[in-house]
This record gives sequence, structure tokens and C-alpha cells, in this order.
Amino acid sequence: MSHVGIRAQQKEKTRRALVDAAFNQLSAEKSFSNLSLREVAREAGIAPTSFYRHFKDMDELGLAMVDESGLVLRQLMRQARKRIEKGGSVVALSVETFFELINDRPNVFRLLLRESSGTSQAFRTAASREIQHFVAELTDYILMKSPELGREIAHIQAEGLVTLVFTAGSHALDMNNQQRNELKKRVMTQLRMLMHGASAYVRK
Repeated sequence: MSHVGIRAQQKEKTRRALVDAAFNQLSAEKSFSNLSLREVAREAGIAPTSFYRHFKDMDELGLAMVDESGLVLRQLMRQARKRIEKGGSVVALSVETFFELINDRPNVFRLLLRESSGTSQAFRTAASREIQHFVAELTDYILMKSPELGREIAHIQAEGLVTLVFTAGSHALDMNNQQRNELKKRVMTQLRMLMHGASAYVRK
């Protein structure tokens, strides 16, 4: 490999370390706006001045994190889609997928949740865009299972489903496993009621 190739690889590795370091520092008490460049650089193992070789500022790092959060969510949804195509329930698999994200990558969920209603317009726009991608994917899954609903009703149903799941997820972050499992069952019941309501509405 050439020196240029090695340098590019090293640069990507450091950029990755900065994104991971920032995610690691998020917590129930600490949002992205509370992170400092120095703390993130220290955890990534680089000098604070080296940060600027990879990101213009902390906001650019934050937007990269929002993009990554959306990518993680879409990858999880694609896995769910494969299971839905094999005959799984849209409700059960969507909820399972979301709770897997909260269990495995809680800070990815925290970032999307907080920044979709945060003070930075750039972050709000980016986080909302990722959530809308999620709504669009769910709309397709619902239509795949219930084509008689039509796209408009399927989209409204997907929005309701995402709103319910995001609200439940914000509570789940602070729960133990038993409480999360109970919440998961409740959410599935609420979503099934929502879906039955949509079907009844179409039959009117």
C-alpha cells in the first residue's frame, strides 16, 4: 500500500475514533451540547489541535454522528424487513428492532431523540430527516403486509407507530430488563390497536 493510502486509512481510523469517543461520552445526564472538544479528543487519544484535521468544529462532528445514527437505524430495519418477508409481524419485529437499538446502542437512540427537538436547527433537520427515513421504511413494510390500506393511511399509521415507539424508547433508556420487557409488551398492544383502528377506518 502507498504512503497516501496508509495516511488516508489512518485519517479514517482517527475520524472513527473521534465519533466513537463522542458517542461514548453521551449519557442520561450529558447531551451532545455538553461535550467538549478536549474531552472527545482525549478519549480518542489525539491532541485537541489534531481534531481540526478531521472536523471543522464540534457541530460537524455532531452531524456525522446523526448520519451514523440514521445508518444504524436503517441497517436494523433492513434486518427486520427480511424477517417480516419471511412471515413475521410488522408490529412485533418493528418494536423488537427498536428495543435492540436501545439495548445495544443506547447513545445512538439518545442522540436522535434529543437532537430531533434540540436547539440547533441543523441538528433538528438532520435528526428529523433520519426519523422520516424510518417512517418511510415502515410505510413500505405496512403496505407489503396490508396493501388494501393505501399509501396515505399506511404513512399515517407508520408515523403513529414511530411516535409511540420513540416515546416508549425515551422511558426504556432508564429501565431495567424486566421493566423494558413489560413496556415492550404494552407498546406492541398499543400498536396492534393502532393497526386495527387503521383497518377499520379503511373499511368504513
